[in-house]
Amino acid sequence: MPKPSQSPPLSKRDLGQEPGGSDSGGSAVGAGGCLILVATPIGNLGDISARALEGLRDADLIACEDSRVTGKLLRHAGIDTKLVAYHDHNAAEMRPKLLGRIAAGARVALVSDAGTPLISDPGYKLVQEAVAAGLNVTMLPGPSAPIMALALSGLPSDRFLFAGFLPPKSAARRGAIQEAARAPVTLIFFETAPRLVESLGDLQAVLGDRPAAVARELTKLFEEVRRGRLSELIAHYKEQGPPKGEIVLVVGPPAEDAATEADLDALLAGALQSMSVKDAAATVSAATGRPKREVYARALELGRGGA
Repeated sequence: MPKPSQSPPLSKRDLGQEPGGSDSGGSAVGAGGCLILVATPIGNLGDISARALEGLRDADLIACEDSRVTGKLLRHAGIDTKLVAYHDHNAAEMRPKLLGRIAAGARVALVSDAGTPLISDPGYKLVQEAVAAGLNVTMLPGPSAPIMALALSGLPSDRFLFAGFLPPKSAARRGAIQEAARAPVTLIFFETAPRLVESLGDLQAVLGDRPAAVARELTKLFEEVRRGRLSELIAHYKEQGPPKGEIVLVVGPPAEDAATEADLDALLAGALQSMSVKDAAATVSAATGRPKREVYARALELGRGGA
């Protein structure tokens, strides 16, 4: 893949450093040091912006999750800015050092392995403490897997909730899904390929058979977005086996009308397979908005084999 051409130097206007500019909530970069959040490609190196490349070139230091991953990007672009590791395991130690460098006038860029920093990646506390210390913080935006998956899903995109990675264990996973169940929005989750079928099953058990999409390998050679009802997606991946690559799950919002009796029974039947009557009723009540007492009574009937 050819290296991207050199972009012109980033102006002060480009980075929010226009002399005399006002501080509008911490996004403007004034004189002195700065923390610069830089979005990087999620798969295709050609997706990095000219501003991001120039920001990485001009930085005094780049804080990254994995120097091997970020180093590949920098070599591709011909950038030799110094890298330092910043990840969950050393963040508490590194944070004051990075803040000290910024306070002393350094321009520190923060990147994740892929995509937009802070989105299911380290960096939140660094930004929080930089803002609290009155340091300059800005961003060079770019690729984001949740937003790309949402746009490609064919599901409503006017309101959505990104809930990060689903928990690995079914009970915790269903609890997380239940928290999001009543929100009248499209839901977005990260998931791993080995857990995909289990997670789709838990989504169906808690949410019902909503429309959904499985997006994988976004921006890469084998990019795929498979759309259908949760039941259809479960059947497909049970037959074909788990897909390869990184996965984003997108699930449509609940139907505007209330759940029918058949819908209620289907949800309860699915929930009762792995939950007590009490827990199943609470889960389905949260998912449908139906009164918990009513749902509990129906769950008791179903548990006794009632029609």
